Amino acid sequence: MPVGKLILRYYWPAFVGVIANSLYNIIDRIFIGQGVGAAALSGITAVFPVMIIIMAFGMLIGMGGSVKLSIFLGEKKYDKAEKVLGNVVLLIFIVSFFVAGLGFIIKQPMLELFGATQTTMSYANDYLNIILFGIIFQMMGFSLNSLIRSEGNARLAMISMLLAAGINIPLDWLFIIKFGWGVKGAAWATIISMSVLSLWVLIHFRSKRSVVPLKWHRIKYDHFIVKSMVAIGLAPFFMQVANSFVQGIYNSQLIKYGGDLAVGAFGIIMSVVILIIMSIIALNMASQPIIGYNYGARNISRVRQTLRFGMIAATVLSVISWALLELFPEPIVRLFNNESKQLQEYGIQGLRIFVIMLPLVGFQIVISNYFQSVGKAKVAAFLSLLRQVIVLSPLLFIFPNIWGLKGIWMASPTADTIAAIIAGTMMIREWKKNLAPRKDSVLKSKNTKAQAATQ
Repeated sequence: MPVGKLILRYYWPAFVGVIANSLYNIIDRIFIGQGVGAAALSGITAVFPVMIIIMAFGMLIGMGGSVKLSIFLGEKKYDKAEKVLGNVVLLIFIVSFFVAGLGFIIKQPMLELFGATQTTMSYANDYLNIILFGIIFQMMGFSLNSLIRSEGNARLAMISMLLAAGINIPLDWLFIIKFGWGVKGAAWATIISMSVLSLWVLIHFRSKRSVVPLKWHRIKYDHFIVKSMVAIGLAPFFMQVANSFVQGIYNSQLIKYGGDLAVGAFGIIMSVVILIIMSIIALNMASQPIIGYNYGARNISRVRQTLRFGMIAATVLSVISWALLELFPEPIVRLFNNESKQLQEYGIQGLRIFVIMLPLVGFQIVISNYFQSVGKAKVAAFLSLLRQVIVLSPLLFIFPNIWGLKGIWMASPTADTIAAIIAGTMMIREWKKNLAPRKDSVLKSKNTKAQAATQ
């Protein structure tokens, strides 16, 4: 199949799935901002880094288990695949109770670290209490849905996320607007929707339609499987944790230079930007198996086509999104809160500055995915951490000392520019070394010689 057509075929299920997954926090913020107020919105933003850490543990288990499941299925080792599923379920229970217990113990200093103040602490505390209480449902739904995708049921994984989002949205309206439960209502809506998702995925793995059935006697600790799962999942885990602390730095600096409403404005900005980033990540999810398969088969021409299509498509998505955000920042910000003029002022100014270099972000994400797809995990990890940790974190301390609140917003586009230059340079070097057209003939020649030697 032509590369462009093939990518689009894989893209739409991935896109719908990741966007539905992203809607939880966004819908919560819209209803809280409109139904409770700006201070509550700021309080929820302080909880966001904690939610990222919870997601990191889900990725540690879910992504590690997914890779092992795929490998064993490819090797026709169904017995070991069942053991992977059983150990994923076991780890979910163990890690959930550990993270929830630790979260309740360090909740107060953790929220203060991530930007909760006397004004917003009660909102943050109310929301986090319920989220920690239902953490097992979040991990179960996210992790097992990743395994459904690894079975080859990408469409079912998409439907799972749509189901959860479809429950969360009306519950948000019912609990926050109709019942007046405030941030507690938003948290309960999230937990109930995730519990339904958990039940849904468990029913799938206990049904005949599952490629890898969940058998109760397989829920037994296997040191080898757990060790290999954790080893695979550590890279995305540490990236998510690093992202959480960068969000924490943002919140603490925003409190210092702009106050609670600046934190609320940042929450709005991130809600919008995450939708764009996830759209590009869906493109990566569509192109990753095509790049990996053809790179392994030494069909470098299709690797080039896929990479070129991905970079162009990601850049087009970024440019269109950038134009919309720069042209219409006010209605976007007012969607989250239309009462606080100060919040709107912070949000509009911050959004325009924050995304000014957004056109440079798309191809960076695709480049990082390329290196991951061809097995160059260290390069991929470096590029993933480059913007968020290596470049952005220092700028968040330097720029505000010079330009105040505006400096915090300026840190992101500056980091985007520096990271784009480095990523582009590394890609040019990789293209010349391994992807240039002349390599096709060289690799074919090597393959021909190898076949002749075998014969």
